[in-house]
Amino acid sequence: MQSSFLAWMFRMPLIKRWSLMFCVKPENIAEHSHQVAIVAHLLAVIKNKKFNGNINADKISTIAMYHEASETRYGDIVNPTKYANKEIAREFKKIELLAEKECLASLPDELQELFSDIIVQDNVSEEYKTIVKAADIIVAYIKALDEINHKNPEFDHVEQRLAIKISELKENMPEVEYFIDTFMAACLATVDKLSKE
Repeated sequence: MQSSFLAWMFRMPLIKRWSLMFCVKPENIAEHSHQVAIVAHLLAVIKNKKFNGNINADKISTIAMYHEASETRYGDIVNPTKYANKEIAREFKKIELLAEKECLASLPDELQELFSDIIVQDNVSEEYKTIVKAADIIVAYIKALDEINHKNPEFDHVEQRLAIKISELKENMPEVEYFIDTFMAACLATVDKLSKE
């Protein structure tokens, strides 16, 4: 059997994020997924080391790497559209699940079971899903701050919305608070400033 799985995953760089917004620095879902994987891995390591967690950091980074796999089939839908109301959100979730199952089915049969709880988000454990979602929000927040730093007011409302979510995450996830305190400021620094540290 010839598998189309890798071919679909390699289309990630073609799928633009923030499609209805002007971006100073355009972004695709391959870049985004890579960043979410790094942040999710860090969150898991922090949780394990500082807050008595027992998370497989390697698995969580893998889940994060594939968390947008469904978008290789049907593209990225911006947040205000996807969550315009509960009915629309519910229908988009159905589409995402269908797309995830299509991605899974594109693998050889003998590999599908191994990928089932990585690609199909409904099969990911709640604890792992929560960390990946937190990483997703953090990465989007850093993107919003970066765009605002580059004088792009398109992201003002995104920053405001995500700042509330970050505050909520910090209340329930000490690893998020540690992450923000430890890594956030440097993410917005110029290369000259980073080089002097």
